[in-house]
Amino acid sequence: MDHGKKVWAPHIQEGFILGEIVDFGTDTLSVQPADGGKIIEAPYDAVYPAEEDGAKDQDDNCALMYLNEATLLHNLRRRFMNDKIYTYTANILLAINPYHTLDIYSSENIAKYRGVSLGVLPPHVYAIADKAYRDMRNLQLSQGIVVSGESGAGKTESTKHLLRYLTESYGGGGAVENLESRILAANPFLESFGNAKTTRNNNSSRFGKFVELHFNRNYLVSGAHIEHYLLEKSRIIDQSDKERNYHVFYRMCKGAPDSMKQALNLGDVASFAYLKKGITGDIQFLDDVKDFAVMEKSMNDCGLDAKEKADVFRISAAVLHIGNVGFEESGDGSSVSGDTMGSLEGVAKVLGLEKDALNDALCYNTINIPGSGPSKKGKPVAEASYGRDALAKALYSKLFDWIVTRINKCFPFDKSESFIGVLDIAGFEYFEVNSFEQFCINYCNEKLQQFFNERVLKDEQELYVKESIKFKEVEYVDNQDCIDLIELKPEGILSMLDEESKLPKATDGNFTEKLHAKHKNHFRLQLPRKSKMAYYKKLRDSEGFIIRHFAGAVCYQTDGFIDKNNDALTYDLFSLMDSSKDEFTKQLFVPREGEPVPKQGKITLISLGNKFKVALGQLMDKLHSTRSSFIRCIKPNQKMQPKLFSGGDILSQLQCAGMVSVLDLMQGGFPSRTAFQDLYDMYKSVLPPALAQLDPRTFAKALFKALGLSEDDFQFGVSKVFFRPGKFAEFDTIMRADPENLANLVSKVMEWLIKQRWKKIAWATVSCLKFAAKIRARAGAAVTMQKTILMFLARSRHKPRYEGVKQLNTLRSQLDVMNETVDKLAKNKEKYQKLVAEVRDALESDIVKVKADETITREQIEKMAATMQTKMDKQLASIKKEQEKQKLAAEAERLKKLAEEMERQRKEKEEAERRRKEVEEEAQRQKEMELQARKEAEEEAKRMEKMRIEKEKEEANKKLQAKRAEERKREHEEAQRLEQERRDQELAMRLAQDQANPDAALTDETKDAIAKGPAVKRKQLTRATTFANKKQEALHKKHDLSKWKYADLRDTINTSCDIDLLEACREEFHRRLKVYHAWKMKNMKKNQKQPSRTPAGLRGAAEQRGAAPAPPKKKKSKNERPQRYFRIPFIRPGDKKQGYRKKGWWFAHFDGQWIARQMELHPDQSPVLLVAGKDDMEMCELSLDETGLTRKRGAEILAREFEEEWKRHGGQPYVRAQPKGKK
Repeated sequence: MDHGKKVWAPHIQEGFILGEIVDFGTDTLSVQPADGGKIIEAPYDAVYPAEEDGAKDQDDNCALMYLNEATLLHNLRRRFMNDKIYTYTANILLAINPYHTLDIYSSENIAKYRGVSLGVLPPHVYAIADKAYRDMRNLQLSQGIVVSGESGAGKTESTKHLLRYLTESYGGGGAVENLESRILAANPFLESFGNAKTTRNNNSSRFGKFVELHFNRNYLVSGAHIEHYLLEKSRIIDQSDKERNYHVFYRMCKGAPDSMKQALNLGDVASFAYLKKGITGDIQFLDDVKDFAVMEKSMNDCGLDAKEKADVFRISAAVLHIGNVGFEESGDGSSVSGDTMGSLEGVAKVLGLEKDALNDALCYNTINIPGSGPSKKGKPVAEASYGRDALAKALYSKLFDWIVTRINKCFPFDKSESFIGVLDIAGFEYFEVNSFEQFCINYCNEKLQQFFNERVLKDEQELYVKESIKFKEVEYVDNQDCIDLIELKPEGILSMLDEESKLPKATDGNFTEKLHAKHKNHFRLQLPRKSKMAYYKKLRDSEGFIIRHFAGAVCYQTDGFIDKNNDALTYDLFSLMDSSKDEFTKQLFVPREGEPVPKQGKITLISLGNKFKVALGQLMDKLHSTRSSFIRCIKPNQKMQPKLFSGGDILSQLQCAGMVSVLDLMQGGFPSRTAFQDLYDMYKSVLPPALAQLDPRTFAKALFKALGLSEDDFQFGVSKVFFRPGKFAEFDTIMRADPENLANLVSKVMEWLIKQRWKKIAWATVSCLKFAAKIRARAGAAVTMQKTILMFLARSRHKPRYEGVKQLNTLRSQLDVMNETVDKLAKNKEKYQKLVAEVRDALESDIVKVKADETITREQIEKMAATMQTKMDKQLASIKKEQEKQKLAAEAERLKKLAEEMERQRKEKEEAERRRKEVEEEAQRQKEMELQARKEAEEEAKRMEKMRIEKEKEEANKKLQAKRAEERKREHEEAQRLEQERRDQELAMRLAQDQANPDAALTDETKDAIAKGPAVKRKQLTRATTFANKKQEALHKKHDLSKWKYADLRDTINTSCDIDLLEACREEFHRRLKVYHAWKMKNMKKNQKQPSRTPAGLRGAAEQRGAAPAPPKKKKSKNERPQRYFRIPFIRPGDKKQGYRKKGWWFAHFDGQWIARQMELHPDQSPVLLVAGKDDMEMCELSLDETGLTRKRGAEILAREFEEEWKRHGGQPYVRAQPKGKK
């Protein structure tokens, strides 16, 4: 299927196994392993494409063509089998423990990596060290190197190589001689007292350390300082049968000189109670006799004198002899058994104590009885044994503290400009029995994992912002809830443990019950019976708890939690050690500043958990103040054998280390980057002078354009060019693989430069022409604006006077009326004519004045007109009055009556007019009020409707947002739960492999989940099945095709005559095809365009359109499927580079909703003819409605046109499946 392309399918033991896809469903892919094994069914997101055969391994995982966890694992496998144990992932170093010696740590190699940029030479721990040094010097910022990994992964060895490189390369600034050798010599000394053989590592560090190398102003090593964390004290008194106590005890018993053995009464290993429970014989890769000499030399190199060495060995021997002190019941208490009294005397002598005082402190408690003073009360045997073990642990712990303090004195420094800190701390631990030590170690790893996530993702995204790179912000899984569960006050586990420890009758069971009651609904906390391991289900709820860590679920057994958390001795033992006559012993037990001193009759709590929490907080603050680098150490197998690569275990370690999350960031980001100047220098020597003269940025731009690299694959920053995963390696391959193509490349670059410069000149010319035309247009517009403004100003200035003259001229008609009236007078005509003439002269004078005076205002003109009107009215009234006097008496009477009648009529008319106006005004007001009321009502209705719609939209939007938020939250929680389940299952499987019978160690539910195969290993994809209409939904329910194979669906489509079954099969087939193509698009090579037989326009339109609209209803027979034919232009990606000069045609024949035949014609290529049933993987998977072809004008053609083209290019006739009953 799909031309036999290889893919990686999930596998429990190997992590991923190579195979070929043989079938695909809606949610799963069926993969046939290449080795012929059982077919694997896995979700789409658990299957990844494989690189081509013959692909080389990559120094940097980001250079892989496919960047996913499968190719990451395969790349590590190939490199590991070739002894290439170091691999980069961007600037993170992955280091796989080879379990054999490699010749890559010589002084010549150290010199080779000195001052060389990361990535120039093959990956190496030296490169990380040198990068940290150069960053410290250039940025003037202290550096931190976090070395992490599980036990046996090689953290301690990596730390040694880092320190050796830095001291050997940049030493010489110390105030004491041989400072560098002292720093390196401290490791064997510390390992002897802090390392032990465990089930997973023969030289496991049982403490954490942060080594600071301090540098002076010349950036040379001037001193060092070591901080240590959480020594595993329980190992001193007890170990499993497959482990050992600390190395120093075996080296003293086997490798010490006879004189020392005799002086310290050291015998065979099996003669000591603290050693005989574990392995007493020889261990592979460990030589205790030889290692004793190495340890003693290390002590000498660190500057210890003979007395100090003797004190160290003496106290170490005392610890062993304390363990040999036994007890037996005696009266109401206990006493030292007779056969171990010699051990008691030997311990008392070595520690400078009185034998009887030591005996009393171990066997009796001092109590105060009111009125009678102190009294002794015997201890039970169990309590006496506990006190003995507590003394041994305290003695060894104090000795280890003194050793670290003494080592720090051997490389002093006065002043430090900056430092490089190397953190080597125990990795995530999980055993069959996990106690307080594993709890603290895993708590530390939770904090370090959070720091890793924040620092890696934050730094990467800050660089993008600094370089102005567009990117999608990447979120990471936060484990803060797990950290809060452990350390938050007052409800955290540590706080609850301290509170329980302060009670008079504190028990581990009460603490566990309170913990479960307080956090019964916490996602991270579970009861032991919910474990995936069978032997944890036997635990009672009060005997343990499960924490679901970032790496998986770990069950902690709380037996001894309270005792292990209290770092204080009893009052009797503390007083005993304080009374020692041996100065060295007494010095060891001097309380540190701030530590409480045990008091008689009171419970003294020195919380080890709280001390570790404070120290861890200080460590994290220090790491946050530095620029950090990361080395992820990986354990290749549990058998500790060379050339054995356990893919499943390694994949689990990579996931726990967060490397898969880093890959997700690199997949969407730009993990490969190079400075413009570096790229310019790299290729300048092989390019002609014409190109070598370009500035680096222009050169890089011209080079990428000439090579035709897609702009989606890289981005230009301020000083660097950034490439998507694998792009820089591919670009380098293109440049170096074919030297004969150099001339063609140069011509392309020159052609591109000439075109770019010509475009700039053409653009500048067109811009100048446009600018000149714009200036001319603006000049004409300015003239028009001036004329318009002048006209406006003139009209504004003269209009009031013009209107005033018009108003005064209207009064001339009244003068004519006055003249007519005067002419009818019989007497005094000359007098009144003179008055009229005066009025006329005054009127003319006013008109002349208005015309002449440009400063006169409109108000003045109106006042002048009103005055003239009043004067004329007055004169006219006087003339009329005179006229009336001169009429005959009879005529006067008649005129009087007429005037009265006229007055009456006038009044009536005025009254009628007034009433009419009042009615009209009332009607108008009523109408306006009604209109206003109607308008206000309509506006109110619109406003209310708008508010209702907005409210409904807002409520609907809120409901939708709440629903979506709830769905997202539920999906996130479900994904988190499933991912945690997967990690819990993988951790349980790894723990089961350590058992003699792995199957019996797992619960039945876990075994059932494993038996189901890798399909449950990843989150299942949930896809809603949608249908175009109810008929298709009914067909889907009628014919359950979800379990049908791809071949069965295809055969049914080609042969079935049952139209209903045929439609259902076609629907299911194309639904699967869409999911499969989506998977291919997601996992395709980023440097190639996915070959598509569908025009990009159709696919883009389908994506934007979303759900296809229902097609128009047509009358058709019951079993008829419409046959439709289309033709549209087809532009191939290669044609875009040539300006779309070459245009092909894409023909499609749709049988109903799905494509039946497809044809692609190009002028410079052979025709491509595809037929459904044979070429489905290369054909268009979209339905007819989704393509939108039916709505594209001119796209549909006649059947005859399609058939002619089909036949002309060699196509065979199309045979349709006939429905039942038709022949």
